[in-house]
Amino acid sequence: MNDSTPENRPRPIPRPTPGLQTPGPVEPDVTDAAAAPDLGEHSTGDIVIDSALQDLRDAPADDLDAQLEAGRRVHQTLQGRLSHLGGE
Repeated sequence: MNDSTPENRPRPIPRPTPGLQTPGPVEPDVTDAAAAPDLGEHSTGDIVIDSALQDLRDAPADDLDAQLEAGRRVHQTLQGRLSHLGGE
């Protein structure tokens, strides 16, 4: 007997549309350690924080707006990571 009716087949997992913006900061996939930024001795070991620090490091030296935005993201990331430590 064949159980290959449409009701028995596994359904595909919906994937987000490429280019679709989601609200809030986008965090890198923490399952892909190979994609972790290489900050050398300045690495924190936290891929999300290291990614934000790498973005700040990569901001063009002659683009103050890019540096400010990257710095804001680092600050926001650090606040998010540390907010639960205060027991609030």
